[in-house]
Amino acid sequence: MDASLVSQLFEFGMLLAFGLSWPFAIAKTLRSKSVAGKSPVFMAIVILGYVFGISAHLVEGEKLWLVAVYAADIALVSTDLALYFRFSGKENRS
Repeated sequence: MDASLVSQLFEFGMLLAFGLSWPFAIAKTLRSKSVAGKSPVFMAIVILGYVFGISAHLVEGEKLWLVAVYAADIALVSTDLALYFRFSGKENRS
């Protein structure tokens, strides 16, 4: 098997594993309407990391199909970040 393909599969696996965790975090926030323990700075850093991953693939012009997986992960983290701002104000008023 080609080393490049193996590398792509490992990167896809990493993105999939990280990406699968966010729907659980989003669902918990929606159920509880609480953002206790969440960090907007952490989520912003994760998004920045994904942007760097996309940028690397665009500069290389290779493995562009992985850009779609990065974009999906960014959408999930951004959703959780939006929920943070939606519900953080309510917790401060309690």
